[in-house]
Amino acid sequence: MTTLNRFVRRALLSQRAALPRPLFFSTKDDGPASTIPVVSYAPKDDVSPAPPTRRRDRRQEVVISADDIAADMQTSSAISSSSVIPAAYEVKPKVAPLPEYHAAPEEASPTEEAKPSPLPSLRQFVPEDLMDIPIPVRIKVETKPRPGPIPLMDAIREVKSKRSAKFDETVEVAIRLGVDPKRSDQLVRGATTLPHGIGKSVRVAVFAEDEDAVEAKSSGADVVGAEELIDMILKSGGKLDFDKCIATPSMMPKLSKVARILGPRGLMPNPKVGTVTKNVGSAVKSLKQGRVDFRADKTGIVHAGIGKMSFNEDALLENIAAFAHAVLAAKPVGLKKTSRYEGYMKTFSICSTMGRGVRVTISSLSQACDNFAKMNIS
Repeated sequence: MTTLNRFVRRALLSQRAALPRPLFFSTKDDGPASTIPVVSYAPKDDVSPAPPTRRRDRRQEVVISADDIAADMQTSSAISSSSVIPAAYEVKPKVAPLPEYHAAPEEASPTEEAKPSPLPSLRQFVPEDLMDIPIPVRIKVETKPRPGPIPLMDAIREVKSKRSAKFDETVEVAIRLGVDPKRSDQLVRGATTLPHGIGKSVRVAVFAEDEDAVEAKSSGADVVGAEELIDMILKSGGKLDFDKCIATPSMMPKLSKVARILGPRGLMPNPKVGTVTKNVGSAVKSLKQGRVDFRADKTGIVHAGIGKMSFNEDALLENIAAFAHAVLAAKPVGLKKTSRYEGYMKTFSICSTMGRGVRVTISSLSQACDNFAKMNIS
């Protein structure tokens, strides 16, 4: 059976090979491969293609002979020798022709006066019912001249004469210094004790132990303590019963616990202003008497209160002289090219709590400072 199948298969293959081979075959699976019928079309007429256009070469058309060159040379020599240029060789400028000439109009004689053109009337734009309203005019405000500086005693009298408040006002001073606060070598800071006090009672707290605590109590300190006072400040929640603080050097490391409470209020003891000292008794007495701390702000101005309006004129004069003398003593060493007063103290003013400032002459202030220094030396 197998041999017969092979024989039939070979016969079919040989018969298929004898047939003409088709161009395309069908890819269908439903039967044997079938050829695609060939379609033929009628041949087109024989049309010969148009010959390609030949590009014209103008260089081959121009032929220059020797006779033309000789004639051209004779013509050029004749043109150069003659002054008349033929029309064929004349060069025409490529510029626009000039405009036509027009005669200027005749000027009017000087005797005749030119009549100005009339301006439009305001009545053409404004209704008649609004013509009677006056036009607003800017009025210049008159400013009062600023009064100049006056002597110190006259300034004190003027401040006392303009008292208007019902309470006892504080007399304040403001000194504008010729320093640069941004420089570390030109900082102005210090303290002084006024001879007549500041006119109010000062509550003093002392951080001390053992013998120093006993001395502070005998000198008149209001609050005295060590670690128990520190704990009281921490538990108070920011409510303090004193205005000034004094501490001994041994208590300074322990005050770091309350530095954030005392520092922003200006109560932290500082050795530069004399609130950190071993001599506690004298420090308490000076604060009770009327110790004033001062420091120049970022604009170079020193502010301080030096008394009350209830003080007499001589007491205010001595307090002002004492304060100005302390500011003069705190003059920075790095400040050069200035005199003792004029370059260092630029302006000096005094005022009350509710009153206006009065400027003082530097010459009268310097005289009061010199008199105060002589009295203290004697």
